[in-house]
Amino acid sequence: MRYLNWFGRAALVVALTVAVAALASAEDKKDKDKDKKEEKTEPDVVFVPTPQEVVDKMLEVAKVTKDDVVYDLGCGDGRIVCTAARKYKCKAFGFDIDPERIKDSEATKAKEEKDVQKLITIQKKDVFTLDLSEATVVTLYLLPDLNVKLIPQLKKLKKGARIVSHAFDMKGVTPEKGYPIQVKKDGLEHDVYLWTVPLKIEEKKEKD
Repeated sequence: MRYLNWFGRAALVVALTVAVAALASAEDKKDKDKDKKEEKTEPDVVFVPTPQEVVDKMLEVAKVTKDDVVYDLGCGDGRIVCTAARKYKCKAFGFDIDPERIKDSEATKAKEEKDVQKLITIQKKDVFTLDLSEATVVTLYLLPDLNVKLIPQLKKLKKGARIVSHAFDMKGVTPEKGYPIQVKKDGLEHDVYLWTVPLKIEEKKEKD
């Protein structure tokens, strides 16, 4: 009987050990899944404000009107969306992953008149998972590889939608004729690129 009791206790210990291990594994998996969902909290680029003269030119070449919906991807301090709403009376949305930039954008928005503020929406979002289908104008000040990363989303924009980028091109997509153009500010030349949907995707050249 002692042997049976010993084996019974041993089996119970083993069973409990397995159960605890399984529970720990499940909790670890849950934590990892949670981390994956929350891991995108850091910005992909360092925030550098776009000069106001460049902002004005970007919206001008995009031919923004009151009927447009402007999306600024990586809105920084919110100057692009606020300028669009104030100057053209259109709806303007600013998106950024960085909570500090959201605060900056909200502070810029707060300086506008109440009727302009109603046109502006600032949201903390990962721009690479964002649905852009409602936008008719998209503004960018991201790095070249990030512009390329956005191509699958940008291709789904409505026909006639305009995409404007400060400083950086979009490899593999031909900009409108005559672009980039330059805006001079403080002795520097700032490139402004323009694309219109449907995008002109360049054919890949086969290697010899």
